[in-house]
Amino acid sequence: MDIAGKTALVTGANRGLGRHLAAQLRDRGAVVYAAARNPATIDLPGVTPVQLDITDAASVTAAAAALSDVAILVNNAGSSTGASLLTGNVANIRTEMDTHFFGTLAVTRAFAPQLAAHDRSAVLNILSVLSWLSFPGSGAYCAAKSAEWSLTNALRQELAAQGTRVSSLHVGYMDTDMTRGVEAPKTDPAVIARLAVDGIEAGDAEIIADDISKQVLAGLSAGVAGLYPQAA
Repeated sequence: MDIAGKTALVTGANRGLGRHLAAQLRDRGAVVYAAARNPATIDLPGVTPVQLDITDAASVTAAAAALSDVAILVNNAGSSTGASLLTGNVANIRTEMDTHFFGTLAVTRAFAPQLAAHDRSAVLNILSVLSWLSFPGSGAYCAAKSAEWSLTNALRQELAAQGTRVSSLHVGYMDTDMTRGVEAPKTDPAVIARLAVDGIEAGDAEIIADDISKQVLAGLSAGVAGLYPQAA
């Protein structure tokens, strides 16, 4: 897909990976709408700030009405409450699902008509290696990302008929605010953003961005015994 001259919308574009994704698209010639709950937090030159709370139906509807000609949609906005499924606050568990599953779905549905107006268009959903692997301490996030992976696979098939290519990005820990308290190797989000936009241009259905994601993907066929030997 030729990005130059296309109009792109990036959700959660005020920091971290979202900011780098917006910068990559801008630098490759796209007209970029950079969305955040508080558009005043968008400080990236050369993009247009947009107010968008993906968990608020009225906000999603207003954004779709205010924007036009979107050909590239990047569903990046996320949350990370650290909630356990067994002991975590239920409101936090709902936040994860409302953001990653229902929020991604709402934005995609709202902008699907604009995407359909183009011969070629693209959706990129920012997923995670935790779409495939769950940890008890962050079970709510993992479950929400797994649901978003399933959503992505379904929408990929539904949107194909209108010429919209749906891609998913799977990545482990990145060096962003969301992982500030994590003691583990982290990837530079600028590198991941470049790989992600390369994937949009190439029309890749799956973008496996780092070694841990490649390892977990390769191990899925081993089932519970391979992924969770302590439980098996």
